[in-house]
Amino acid sequence: MKNVTVSNLSLVLAFALVLVSIAISAKEKLGLTKDILISVIRAIVQLVIIGFVLKFIFHIDTLWLTAVSTLIIIFNASWNANERNPNSHKKLWSSIIAEAVGTYVTLSLLIVSGVIKPIPMQVIPITGMIAGNEMVAIGLCYKSLNGSFHDLHQQVLEKLALGSDIKMASMPILRRSIKTAMQPTIDSAKTVGLVNLPGMMSGLIFAGVNPIYAIKYQIIITFMLLSATGLGAVISGYLAYKQYFNEQMQLRN
Repeated sequence: MKNVTVSNLSLVLAFALVLVSIAISAKEKLGLTKDILISVIRAIVQLVIIGFVLKFIFHIDTLWLTAVSTLIIIFNASWNANERNPNSHKKLWSSIIAEAVGTYVTLSLLIVSGVIKPIPMQVIPITGMIAGNEMVAIGLCYKSLNGSFHDLHQQVLEKLALGSDIKMASMPILRRSIKTAMQPTIDSAKTVGLVNLPGMMSGLIFAGVNPIYAIKYQIIITFMLLSATGLGAVISGYLAYKQYFNEQMQLRN
């Protein structure tokens, strides 16, 4: 297998792909040019830093450093998920609990089943995949909750007036939000291999691994993401919906 190299010139020329997004933003007056440039700069800086950090962690190979790395990943994912919550009464701890439980439960099952070994070279990348997908699901759950409580404000008030507790009054909204959060992962699972060519499987095959083993790993990854996003969506939803009510169990305006 030939080595794959990317020259600095190739990297500079590839920046043209970013210019496409900037051109679309400018033409359609979307006001995203600044955000696009900031995201590109952040991505470059973060990838350079994390690349050297991971090399150091993989070389040291200690359990405590691996655990700290997973905590950092989970906290950052929680922070970003919380930032996507439009509710002015949002609580960061809701995102942290949802991310931590979903990530560590899924990660533990993978380790116990022997799919991955408790070493940083396997645990850290998998943790990043789990937490990243959970972050998206939790963010979608928050946005759906906020929109639904706004649209169905009167219905919730009527249910409360008729004697329903906040959970019963909010249940249709909660179910809709959890479904919205999980749907992208479910849709991705439906089309994996047909529309979405999975990076892990393709990378393993490209690296010379037996395709059967690569396929098995990708199937496990699909199971993993379904589990993680489901747990993240349910936990974050059940914690976040209560933040739309005050201490007297009244719906906030």
